[in-house]
Amino acid sequence: MKVKKKERSNTQGFTLVELLVAMAVSLLAIGAIYSTFLSQFKSYQIQEEIAAMQQNIRAAMYHMQREIRMAGCDPTGLAGAGITAASPTSISFTKDVRGASTGSDPDGDLNDANETITYSLSDNNLVRNTGGGNQTVAENINALNFVYLDEASPPAPLALVSGSIPAGDLSKIRSVEITIVARTGRSLSPSPNNMVYYNQQGETILGAQNDNFSRKRLTTFINCRNLRLN
Repeated sequence: MKVKKKERSNTQGFTLVELLVAMAVSLLAIGAIYSTFLSQFKSYQIQEEIAAMQQNIRAAMYHMQREIRMAGCDPTGLAGAGITAASPTSISFTKDVRGASTGSDPDGDLNDANETITYSLSDNNLVRNTGGGNQTVAENINALNFVYLDEASPPAPLALVSGSIPAGDLSKIRSVEITIVARTGRSLSPSPNNMVYYNQQGETILGAQNDNFSRKRLTTFINCRNLRLN
């Protein structure tokens, strides 16, 4: 009669050293994956902020460009529309573009809605005022600069007196150069931004901020056709 040998079960598991090595390797792999993810996420955030900033600055310029081009619009010749105040950081102008009711023809006065307009900068916001208080057009605008040019060829900047164009020279304005500097909504730039921003005349409009915001400068030139008719 054969006697069956008793089978021995293999109860040997991982040693403590093996567990520690496995954990160390796993942690290194997880760390590498997380580092890559974090880098990609930060890059995505920066690109998203820059895209929003570019859209913001283009929208701000579009609104100003469209309205300032209409400065001095006076089809009846009775309203006396034109640029009423001009400084490097703000502009006020009038236009006769409607009557008392929406869609009606110009009526020879400047008493109707959206016929007296001021653009300026307030607490890093581009604001528009039509007489009822400031309305925000665009946020995160660090600099807004206007240069007023005459009808010479090439156009020459009009001289400022006490920080603005004298009232007697407002009628000489034929075109306006606008420069805007916008920044991102959050400080995500990996290195400090120490750039200095200038207008097209070489004048400083924003000194080095030395912060971690990304910025973009945009400049446009507006030929105010209606001012030539006044």
